[in-house]
Amino acid sequence: MSRVLSVAADRPGAYPTIGSALLDAPDGATILIAAGTYAETLELTGRSVVLRAEPKAEVVIDGSGADWPTIRSVDGALELHELVVRSADNLAVSTERTALTLTGCTITGGARPAVSVHAGPGVRIDRCVVRGAATGIVVEGAGGEISDTTVQDVSGDGIVIALGADPVVSGGSISGCGGRGLYVYQYSRPTVTDLEIGNTGAEGIGVAHGSTPSVRRVSVHDTRGPAITVGPGCGGTIEGLRPANTAEPALQLAPGATVEVIEASAASAVSGGPIDELLTELDTMVGLPGVKAEVRALVDELQVNEWRRTAGLSIGAVSHHLIFAGAPGTGKTTIARLYGKLLKALGALPDGGFTEVSRRDLVGQYIGHTAEKTAQVFEKSLGGVLFIDEAYTLSRSAGNGGDFGQEAIDALVKLMEDHRDEIAIIVAGYTAEMTDFLAANPGLGSRFSKTIEFENYSASELLLITGRMVSGGDYLLDPAADVPLTSYFDRIAGGPNFGNAREARRLVEGMRKAQSQRLRSLGRMPTTAELRSLLADDVHAAAEAR
Repeated sequence: MSRVLSVAADRPGAYPTIGSALLDAPDGATILIAAGTYAETLELTGRSVVLRAEPKAEVVIDGSGADWPTIRSVDGALELHELVVRSADNLAVSTERTALTLTGCTITGGARPAVSVHAGPGVRIDRCVVRGAATGIVVEGAGGEISDTTVQDVSGDGIVIALGADPVVSGGSISGCGGRGLYVYQYSRPTVTDLEIGNTGAEGIGVAHGSTPSVRRVSVHDTRGPAITVGPGCGGTIEGLRPANTAEPALQLAPGATVEVIEASAASAVSGGPIDELLTELDTMVGLPGVKAEVRALVDELQVNEWRRTAGLSIGAVSHHLIFAGAPGTGKTTIARLYGKLLKALGALPDGGFTEVSRRDLVGQYIGHTAEKTAQVFEKSLGGVLFIDEAYTLSRSAGNGGDFGQEAIDALVKLMEDHRDEIAIIVAGYTAEMTDFLAANPGLGSRFSKTIEFENYSASELLLITGRMVSGGDYLLDPAADVPLTSYFDRIAGGPNFGNAREARRLVEGMRKAQSQRLRSLGRMPTTAELRSLLADDVHAAAEAR
């Protein structure tokens, strides 16, 4: 079992600094760090160590005043978990010939790259936020994986893959770059999937110097340059590119480029316009990679069925009814609205309207009244989507007059079969409770074509959602607020009443209230900048009030 060393500046028996703990740490040791800001830089050679924040602790390793990297590792193995690493004029994290793992970290830089990986056995960067540097992440001559990571607000390129590197870059987003979102060069061959790139000063993805990337299902929007440029002598595969509001042509291929281009989907290849726009809207939503893949698969299947019908070929029975299982605040209602619009664009439903109901809209007060109410709601929703939230409350096991709820379920089962091609019914609720709901009628489960699971948002995803909410309200979030925000979301995640994006919205409302109280106490008219700024103190005040 590896040794664990504790670091806490004011705790008797603990090491006062990370550096002092490293002096005593054997290879393979874990250094557990208490909350606080540690003005240190760490130089590791031939070492294998793990640096980890204590649970729910805000740990900042701040090398802003140094002329060398905040953390540098050579010829070793380094893991950083749930830490904030800062640098001003140098690299924040730099490795050579080192196996590097970063999970749940926030890395901020300045005049140089925030994270630099040169050679070595590989890198794993998962659920991190990288911002405020000349370049976000540089990987040279190494493999590994960069997953569900946000790179934002860098003056140059977001991610650079060079010197034959072949990492997998999946999920996450790159935005607010002065240069390219992703630059692949020097014979590199990364695999890039389900990535969102937006608001760049040059192209979304640049491919040069003999590189052969595999790019799949990447959304590129609001770029000053094309979505992707491919230089001479470069190859690889580009599949399912989803450009929006980029320079033309969206895909710019130089003479001599041999890249294979595959259209986004069967649907978008033919229908174009509205479907592409709706799929782009889907892709720009935060997180939900599994949900996005399921929706795209449904779209492709519907389009192929339409082609078969046009060709005079038989098609199987098609049901548009779905089950959305998961906790509140995970985007189920938003996806349901979008699904209805996609069905209309594909010609599967006539108007793509959306009606949202709950138990009280379907259940009456006496026998016979429920069937009548349910039929009225159903008929009103024909041609579009009927979304039944917390559908499990209709089953007998839910109590509260369950027999009337059962009457609604029984009526729905018959109506769904009689009008299969005229409506899409989506029932939503917690995963376990939806299992009980489906057991309420023997024919209920067979009426739905698929169950789509909505996972809880991670703290980094909630941070991104919060940022979008703040920007949408014409506010600016102080970068120093990221640490307390992430800590708050880490603390409440997984609780019995965790509301996901609803928690972000409630917190933003609390931050605005805290800002109002703070500005009123100034005794003067605030400046425009002050009126727009939400500070770390506003986050702390809002979090304490919840």
